[in-house]
Amino acid sequence: MIITYYCIVTLFVIAYLLGSIPSAVWIGKRYYGVDVREHGSRNAGTTNVLRVLGTRAAIPVFVIDFLKGFVAVSIFSLLKYDVNIPSGAWIVNLKILAVFVAVLGHIFPVFANFRGGKGVATVLGAVTGIQPNIAMLCFAVWCVVLLLWHYVSLASIVAGCSFPIFVSIFSSSIYLRHGLHHTSISFLVFSFVVALALVWTHRKNVGRLLDGTEPKVDVWQYFSKEIAERLGLSDEPQSGENKQ
Repeated sequence: MIITYYCIVTLFVIAYLLGSIPSAVWIGKRYYGVDVREHGSRNAGTTNVLRVLGTRAAIPVFVIDFLKGFVAVSIFSLLKYDVNIPSGAWIVNLKILAVFVAVLGHIFPVFANFRGGKGVATVLGAVTGIQPNIAMLCFAVWCVVLLLWHYVSLASIVAGCSFPIFVSIFSSSIYLRHGLHHTSISFLVFSFVVALALVWTHRKNVGRLLDGTEPKVDVWQYFSKEIAERLGLSDEPQSGENKQ
C-alpha cells in the first residue's frame, strides 16, 4: 500500500511539472526574443501569444498547453493495474484532482518564476483525458461564441459555464467508460468548480466586456495576415518582429 501512495504522489508531482511547462514563454523567447508576459495582456496564454506574436506562435502554444493537461490526467490510468486501488471510481477522482494540479502548474509554473497563464487550454486537455465527448462539446461552444462575437474571454466563460450543463446531461457515460454503473457526483461538482473558477479568473475581462473595452480577436484576420505574409503579399513585418 505504501508503494501505491508513493506512485500516486509521484503522478501528482509529474502532473504539476507537466502543467508548469511554460510553452508561451519558451516559444516567445526562443523564436521571437519576446517575453509575452511583458506585452499585451501580460498573460502567458494562447490568446496573448496570438495578439503579440501571431498564429504561427499561438498554434503550437495551444497544442502544447492542451497536451500537457491531457497527459497529466491520462497517466493516472496506469493505476488501474494497481490491485490496491479499490475501484475505477478512485481513478476518476484522482484524475479530477490531477486537473487542479496541472492547472495549478500552468498558473504558477516552477519553470517560469511562477508567472503563467489562466489555464483554459490546459483545462480543456485535462478534461479530455477524463471525458473527451464533453470536452469537445465545450470546445465547440467556445468556437461558436468566438466566431460570432470575437471575444476569447466571453467564449471561455460561456464554454466553462456550459461544462456543468453537459456533465449533468451526460455524466453517467463518464462512469460507464470505467466499467461502473452510477453517476459521477464528484465530476459534477468538479464541473461547477471549473465554471466558477473560469469566471473568477476572467473577472477583469468581465468588467471590460461590460464597459465595452474588451479587445476582440478576429481569428480569420490573423490567419489571412499569416497567409499574406507567407505569399509575400503583405508589406508589414512578420508576426512578432514589430513587437520586440
